Amino acid sequence: MAGVAKRIMRRVAAHGRDRWVCTPKDFLDFGSRTAVDTALSRLVQAGKLRRVGRGLYDRPVYSRLLKKTAPVNMYSAVDAVVRRDGLRILPSGIEAANGLGLTPAVPAKAEYVTNGPSRVIKAGGFRIRFLHAGPRRMRWAGTTVGVVAQALRWLGPYAGADPQVAKNMELRLPAAAKRDLLRNIQALPVWSRPMVRAVAAGLEDSS
Repeated sequence: MAGVAKRIMRRVAAHGRDRWVCTPKDFLDFGSRTAVDTALSRLVQAGKLRRVGRGLYDRPVYSRLLKKTAPVNMYSAVDAVVRRDGLRILPSGIEAANGLGLTPAVPAKAEYVTNGPSRVIKAGGFRIRFLHAGPRRMRWAGTTVGVVAQALRWLGPYAGADPQVAKNMELRLPAAAKRDLLRNIQALPVWSRPMVRAVAAGLEDSS
């Protein structure tokens, strides 16, 4: 059992100080599920790992800025759930729009759409909501098209007439992403398609 615990800690340490969140599934190549669960429990008791949610663990890292143990990395917790449960996800509309520079608004809560069931996952002080979406939307998970579609749905039709939205998309999106949007334009809201075509105008001339 000590051998399993040491190998777990070596893998955790390999992620440096990025506050990687892990699950038992990340260590099943070291032994049986029972052996891994027992090793994780002992590491938590020893203070080497911290249980931040049901089946979620990280290594406690002291924050000099906060003068206490740093909170769980929420995005790493989301990644851990995705790995563990074999999910596909897309960010919420507001998070997608903020990440693309299309709005200064920031999400008030952590929310994702997923091919999995709707539920709330608790990780540290965070409540992460997963909302089920159908295959038509989730086929674009992991793509720029999917993120842009989420952002545009949240912004709504008025964004199609907003020159600043088009300008930000033109500046933020690389040429490859613009080409991908054109190829898959049917995935975007109908009202946004003329704007997207305008944003991608000139690609052929510049290639």
